[in-house]
Amino acid sequence: MLPEDLPETIHVTTDEQLRAVSNLTRHRIMAVLRFEPATITQIAERVGLAKGSSSYHVRLLERAGLVKVVRTRKVRGVTERYYAMAARTIALPDPGEGAPDVLMRHAVADLEASSAQSERHVGMAHLRLTDEQFAELGARLQALADEYRKLSDPTLPDTSLVFALFHPASRAREEGDAK
Repeated sequence: MLPEDLPETIHVTTDEQLRAVSNLTRHRIMAVLRFEPATITQIAERVGLAKGSSSYHVRLLERAGLVKVVRTRKVRGVTERYYAMAARTIALPDPGEGAPDVLMRHAVADLEASSAQSERHVGMAHLRLTDEQFAELGARLQALADEYRKLSDPTLPDTSLVFALFHPASRAREEGDAK
């Protein structure tokens, strides 16, 4: 279990933090640490890395303030460190117009890496909404994700939920052309 005193959100604001979360391996390490602390060995096993690589990536995340040691224990004379997320959620900055969205790239990479035999629910809907409907749908999607996050059981396999609600570039151009 995660420590009770974790802050709710860390806002990624520095270049060091942005570089840390932009790496797919570190993204996957943070996913391992999302629900429960783990040692370097446990992280390496769950992500499929060598212990040395796991240690390197965890150190970068720790230096960026995104993960932290939450407990230690002595095992055969060696101090074993358990790492966890430094907050329950991480808020990324808006990538800006035309810039890559790191979160969506990682989500697509994780989807593509998942087993073709695993159960998936992937869909896309094209909608025409008022500004109020757009805001309401965004709030409802976030509330639904928050509701199920509270139900998460760390003993169960990971499930990823990704949603993106946005106005495609073509619509923005049409609106700009109409003015």
